[in-house]
Amino acid sequence: MKLVLLVGDGAVGKMTVGQELMKITGLRLFHNHMTIEPVLEIFNDFNVDVILKLRYLIFEEFVKSDNYGMIYTCMWAYDCQEDWEIMTKILGIFESAGAELYCVELTAPLDVRLKRNVTENRLKNKASKRDIASSNERVIQHTKNHRFVSEDGEVPIRNFMRIDNSNIEPDVVAKLIKDKFDL
Repeated sequence: MKLVLLVGDGAVGKMTVGQELMKITGLRLFHNHMTIEPVLEIFNDFNVDVILKLRYLIFEEFVKSDNYGMIYTCMWAYDCQEDWEIMTKILGIFESAGAELYCVELTAPLDVRLKRNVTENRLKNKASKRDIASSNERVIQHTKNHRFVSEDGEVPIRNFMRIDNSNIEPDVVAKLIKDKFDL
């Protein structure tokens, strides 16, 4: 089994690249809003505890399956201890099942990400992003408040690559990932 983490700042293209990667591999896509959106709808609040419980349950059940592997997209604030604890738990679930771990960090400047924040695919899959003004403000604030680009050697996954996907189409990024890691 394989786990491919697609990490990066808001609106960098994680889900879209994940969709393209799923098309050319046997990996299943689990983008972070697959748990965020229903929790927001049910609780009318970003209930982190419920979101994490759902994610951990999915991870724990997935590693018991005979699936080839998973693409998981999320933001990883490298300057936030809580994010490190969450990532350690996720990686531990997959490592304990003998999964191969891969991490792809996508980067793009804020102006590119704000343009991507309003794409049809993003708005279709992420209802909470449809209030464009609020969504743009969250992207800006996350960028100001946290660091989403790792320092050299910081990510504790041997199979790691960073891609500035500012000017690269998602299907091309997916092919780069597939080829680099022989997925």
